[in-house]
Amino acid sequence: MTPPVLRCRALRKAYGGQVVLDNLDLDVAEHEVVALIGASGSGKSTLLRCVNLLEDLDDGTIHLDGDHITDPRVDPDLVRRRMGIVFQAYNLFPHLRVLDNITLAPIRVHRRPRAEAEAQARDLLARVGLAEKAEDYPDRLSGGQQQRVAIVRALVNSPRLLLLDEVTSALDPELVGEVLTMIRDLKAEGMTMVLATHEMGFAREVADRVCFLDGGRVLEEGPPERVLGEPTEPRTRQFLRRIVEAGRL
Repeated sequence: MTPPVLRCRALRKAYGGQVVLDNLDLDVAEHEVVALIGASGSGKSTLLRCVNLLEDLDDGTIHLDGDHITDPRVDPDLVRRRMGIVFQAYNLFPHLRVLDNITLAPIRVHRRPRAEAEAQARDLLARVGLAEKAEDYPDRLSGGQQQRVAIVRALVNSPRLLLLDEVTSALDPELVGEVLTMIRDLKAEGMTMVLATHEMGFAREVADRVCFLDGGRVLEEGPPERVLGEPTEPRTRQFLRRIVEAGRL
C-alpha cells in the first residue's frame, strides 16, 4: 500500500505548562486537501509549524512519503525543500522586486541557475494573473496580490506538500476571493495541501476532509458536508454554532 504523503503520529508539543498538541494523529493522502478548523489556540498553526520543522516536537513522529523527517539526524533544510508553507502575513522582502522575492531561495539556497529560476517564477506568476507584477516591489501590490506572490514563492520548488496557515486572515474581505481562487486552482491541479482556515464556506467547497481540532487533538474529522453540516461531537457543534452566529458559515 502506498504510504500517505504526510503521516503524523502521537504528536505532542507544549510551551511551558500549556499543551498545544496532545497525542495528535493525522494522515494526508496524495492529492488530498485537508482543512484544519478550530478555535484559536486549538493547535492548527503549531501543527503546521511542526510539520515544516519550524518547531521541535516534544514527542511523536512525522513521516513525509514514508521518510521519518523528525529523526534528529535529518537535515531540516533538505526536508523543507520538499514542502512549501505560507503564513497569514505575506513575509515578502519590501526591498526586493516580486521576481527577486520568489527566486531568492532557489538561487541562493538551492543553487539553481538564475535564468532557470526566473523563467519558472515568471511562468507561475503568469498562471495566477500576476505576470505584469514581476518587476514591481511589494508595496505596489494589494494584499491579495502579495499573498498570491507568497504562495507562488512556496510553489517555485515544486513542493510535495503545501501548508497554508490562515492565508486569508490578514486580507480585506474583497481581496479574499482572489486568493481562494488560486487555492481552488491548485486543488484542481492535484496539489496535496493542509490548510488551517476560518473560512468555513471555503473549507466546505475545496477540502476533501475537514479536521476539527480541540485541545491539541483531532476531535472530529470527515467529509466537509458531514463535519460542517451534521457534526457528531458536542464541542464541534458548539464551535460551528458560534461561527454561524458570527456570520462566517
